[in-house]
Amino acid sequence: MADLIEVAFVGNRKEFFTWDGPELPAVKAPVIVDADRGEDFGYVHAVGELAEKRSRGCAHGCGHSAGTSEPATPARRALRIASDADVRQAGSMKKLSADARRQAAEKVKGAGLQMKISDAEWQWDRRKLTLYFTAEKRVDFRNLVRDLAALFKTRIELKQIGVRDEAKRLDGIGRCGRQYCSASWLPELRPVNLGVAKDQRLSLNPSQISGACGRLMCCLRYEHEMYVTARKRFPKEGRTFTTPKGEEKVIANDIFQERVTLRAVEGELRVLSLAEFARETGFVSAAPSVVSESVADAAAGAADDLALVEELIAEESGGTEPVAPADVPETGSLFPAASAEEQAQGAARRRRRGRRGGRKNRGPKQGD
Repeated sequence: MADLIEVAFVGNRKEFFTWDGPELPAVKAPVIVDADRGEDFGYVHAVGELAEKRSRGCAHGCGHSAGTSEPATPARRALRIASDADVRQAGSMKKLSADARRQAAEKVKGAGLQMKISDAEWQWDRRKLTLYFTAEKRVDFRNLVRDLAALFKTRIELKQIGVRDEAKRLDGIGRCGRQYCSASWLPELRPVNLGVAKDQRLSLNPSQISGACGRLMCCLRYEHEMYVTARKRFPKEGRTFTTPKGEEKVIANDIFQERVTLRAVEGELRVLSLAEFARETGFVSAAPSVVSESVADAAAGAADDLALVEELIAEESGGTEPVAPADVPETGSLFPAASAEEQAQGAARRRRRGRRGGRKNRGPKQGD
């Protein structure tokens, strides 16, 4: 039975292949794989159980086989371990790809097309050249493809990508001083919205929470679940509690130091630990302690983070829900039901008001 391996190519592109050899190749071993009408060069990224797990969960994976939990078999095979000559040939492709990107950019500029060539990738056997570009609108590049095919004497493929995918391909160092998450380990680029930044109490200034691609940073998304789960242990900000010092309002929560800031009616501020606050007020947290856990453990227990974001935003914007009095009728209305006669009189008054309002802005009557 063929084994499953994951192979990484230039530009952080990864694909899955089958391996028919007696022994699995080592991680980071150079391999030659079956490609589109030819062969390509890459490095082994994952093998064995890790490759099967990633194939089921990654966006570029093969998914599941029908009716089973096993990963589907890839359509292409890894052919062999690359030789030293193959590795040298792959190294020479970097300069050729850079030259191809520059020449393609000149062709785009000459044609006056509203698109930017982000990257170029030669297939290892030079039977295909893939050009990645970004554009804000739809671009008709049929003539450009013909010109590029005549220039490079090979098959041309143009792929439009988004700004996040562009940052993933080009790689770089983020504002945190580390390699881009999308280029190093993040398996899928999921959408990020401002609600995630609000839940983490971050500045909503786009220049402070945006990455190199100009979009909100990916780390806001995968760190969000830890913040949501941790805040469930704290009292809601703005709520008033009765303490030994009287009525005090919760001003701020520090989920990392586990501290609660209170303000008395006279304006006096004091800071309590979460345990001291619970002893003084009898507050019971809605979730167990998760601050000491890793972000991965906290995220593993999450069911639906988007629903949690909407719930917290609704609480902040709408405040606490009104409490119905004890004598509320079973229908849920705060007022007793009106009789049929009162309903008819009310409808007549609404009709008369509508007619008067309708004549208000009209011109003078005939004969006035």
